[in-house]
Amino acid sequence: MTASAEIHGLLLDLWEDLHSIKILWQVGVMLLCIGIGWFLARRYNRRVHGHAPMDVTQALGVGSLQRLMFPLSTLVMITFSRTILHYWQKTPLLDVAATLLLAMALVRMAIYALRHTFAPSDWLRASERWISWLAWIGVAIYLTGLWPPVRDTLNDIGFTAGKHQISLLLVLQGTLSVVGTLLVALWLGRLIETRLMKATTLQVNLRVMFAKLAQVLLLLAALLIALPALGIDLTVLSVFGGMLGVGIGFGLQKIAANYISGFIILLDRSVSIGDVVTIGEHSGTLTRMTARYVVVRGMGGLEAIIPNETIITSTVVNHSFTDRKVRVALPIQVSYATDLDAARKLMIEVAAAHPRVIADPAPGALISGFADSGINLELGVWIIDPDQGQAALRSDLYGGIWQAFRRDGIEIPYPQREIRVMGTVKTSPNIQ
Repeated sequence: MTASAEIHGLLLDLWEDLHSIKILWQVGVMLLCIGIGWFLARRYNRRVHGHAPMDVTQALGVGSLQRLMFPLSTLVMITFSRTILHYWQKTPLLDVAATLLLAMALVRMAIYALRHTFAPSDWLRASERWISWLAWIGVAIYLTGLWPPVRDTLNDIGFTAGKHQISLLLVLQGTLSVVGTLLVALWLGRLIETRLMKATTLQVNLRVMFAKLAQVLLLLAALLIALPALGIDLTVLSVFGGMLGVGIGFGLQKIAANYISGFIILLDRSVSIGDVVTIGEHSGTLTRMTARYVVVRGMGGLEAIIPNETIITSTVVNHSFTDRKVRVALPIQVSYATDLDAARKLMIEVAAAHPRVIADPAPGALISGFADSGINLELGVWIIDPDQGQAALRSDLYGGIWQAFRRDGIEIPYPQREIRVMGTVKTSPNIQ
């Protein structure tokens, strides 16, 4: 006897029990189990909300338990009660309730995995609705005993490809198998990545590399699990590998080069997240590293997505490679009548008073040259937070120097040009 026939028999038994007092025992036990499950889930939620702040990984696990606490706890109690009542009477109502609770747990778990694997978007919300509808429609078909004819109909619709018969049922089963295994792999990869990024004992590049490697291995394992479920021989992967090699040789070499370059960058640790870099015409803080590209956020908020191959094949200026200390130079011009020692002393005092300027190395003021309109000075300061930008620092220092110069009467010259007319003026003989 098939499972659908058993469920159909349970529904017939349930209809018969509706005419007897036996159904009251099942209704009472079911309501009691639902009440206990609701109480346990509510108590667990209160404990979670009253708990100390959690990290992302703990929040993911707690979120899963919150959604599964009610259906799973109720399912356990109904299964236990059904086992006891089975010695005196049949329990079709409890059997149906157990099936529905299991379906509820699976639907909630699938939706939760989607939300924590992909970024929020319109297609994600639409997919959640479709998953819920399809899951409950499938449960309804299974409980009503309509699955055998539906299965036969789907199996009859298909075509023959060589020696293989491909039916609509096989396609649906394969799609469900592949999507399910890939979703689980992506979810586990997300959990591993979140956990690794919190491992402060590892260098950032190693954390990113291990996270990406774990995701690739999980996806490969998911494919190796899903393909045999479809009846596909794994030996075909050798053919696919040859085709992939030809494709890389002709048109995918740039994509492959970017992925290989990404792992090289993560291994040699030439750049890391948080470094201040200049790559070509783009300067800013490196905020993200993936297997294909890096993201450089400029001081104005613009983000440049740079392929990994560019970092390998071009010159990269890393302002914080071995030391995060960065020197900032501010050119200033004073008039030729200025007391240079006093001007340089004021500049150093203004720089030393700024909170972002560090004391070691100390600020310094140098004479850089003699210009047409005045003497060029240069104030050099060192900072340890280059990722915070230099525009605000320059503005503060220039403003402080301007106020100090005005207070002590030091002149900042403006461009001047002196024109002299040489020679004599000739007078016309006709002028009397």
